[in-house]
Amino acid sequence: MSPTYWRSLPASRAAVLVDAADYYVAARQAMAKARRSIRLLNWAFESRTRLDPASGERIGDFLKARAAEGIDVRILVWKTALPIAATQDWFPLQDRRSFADTAVNFVLDAHHPFGACHHQKVLVVDDQVAFCGGTDIGIERWDTARHLDVDPGRARPEGRGYFDPRHEIMAVVDGAPAAALGDLFAERWRRATGENPPLPGPAEADVWPESVTPEFTAALVGISRTAPAWRDWPEVRETESLTFASIAAARRSIYMENQYLTSPAVAEALARRLTEPDGPEVTLVSTRRAPHWFDRMTMDRARGDFIGRLRRADRGDRLRILSPSTAAGAAIVVHAKLAIFDDDFVRVGSSNLNNRSTGFDTECDVSFRLTSEADRAAARALRQRLTDHWSGRLSPIEPTRLAPLARFIARHHIGDPLGPADSFRLGLRRRRLESEVAAVAAGAHAAWDPAKRA
Repeated sequence: MSPTYWRSLPASRAAVLVDAADYYVAARQAMAKARRSIRLLNWAFESRTRLDPASGERIGDFLKARAAEGIDVRILVWKTALPIAATQDWFPLQDRRSFADTAVNFVLDAHHPFGACHHQKVLVVDDQVAFCGGTDIGIERWDTARHLDVDPGRARPEGRGYFDPRHEIMAVVDGAPAAALGDLFAERWRRATGENPPLPGPAEADVWPESVTPEFTAALVGISRTAPAWRDWPEVRETESLTFASIAAARRSIYMENQYLTSPAVAEALARRLTEPDGPEVTLVSTRRAPHWFDRMTMDRARGDFIGRLRRADRGDRLRILSPSTAAGAAIVVHAKLAIFDDDFVRVGSSNLNNRSTGFDTECDVSFRLTSEADRAAARALRQRLTDHWSGRLSPIEPTRLAPLARFIARHHIGDPLGPADSFRLGLRRRRLESEVAAVAAGAHAAWDPAKRA
């Protein structure tokens, strides 16, 4: 079993930002204060994105201006597969054109196994403040906590209608964890380019965003990664270990918001807790229906088995699996990857509850171990804020009946491999999944406690 953390470091300021409108405002404030460097890791990045829809300013123009002022601006983005790029307005081509012949260092990263992706979403400013979570900087990400049916802020460029309401979560930290996320960026940059980015210098200004009030002031911040084995680089499965550890350690409640619910091993870990007479309450919030065809064909198909396993295990009516809708009944896209355990352990990142996020895609999560009463009260307030945010919007997710082809896709987890070894070997994938589920069912992960690993 892998360790649960790559690094575990104290932060004097940390907060959780709910929905991209707040993240984009805070990100621009921090980047505007930068004195040395701006580092961006993204699955997708669109230079035409307006961080504030009320303004005509686009992120690409803002970053080019900062780079022209002498700030070292580096952007590392997954070299997106063509079928995916087609659903994202072909942003890699647009970005290349936008940043050509400018001082911005923009690189597309294809250093991963075939079929995998770089899924980390990290922004680091001056190695002093860092954001980490599930939100890319892109046109279809912006929304407010109101999730209105029609919001001018969600208008597509060139007047091409509106995009779907969307729920996102990002964390922001300062100090040593922010510097560690700067190290994560530097390692990714070296792998992609063979070059070392400039070393950070001494702090010249406080770049904490003024719109963000710190929620946690004495948290121990863990950084957990996923990376597939590739060439000379070893496999890293810290996010998977942290998931099993956290589920096993929960005493009262497990609250998760996640884009995908497909991992049979995670379903088994949650099912074990639901079978306990005094186990925790389990609440899962996810999207009713994925917004893009590939996810509907693959992830949505496999979710039925995940839900079915939990419902069979729920002997005490402690399970809720819910999806949010707008006031008019339209599905809200849940792109968040958030977990709160017992109101004293909070996790935010890029990892989904699917197979890919455990060993095939590149992921990064941050988690907050909260030991002070003030920080635990802040975690309770965060959970209440999310509860209020969803008030009147949630309804149960009902699995759909699957036709034979869809049943085959779900059974073999098409599009959702565990790692490079089974990415094109469906039989091996089935055997690996069955082995993982058997290990979880036997209690192989029950002794892992994330608090002790800190």
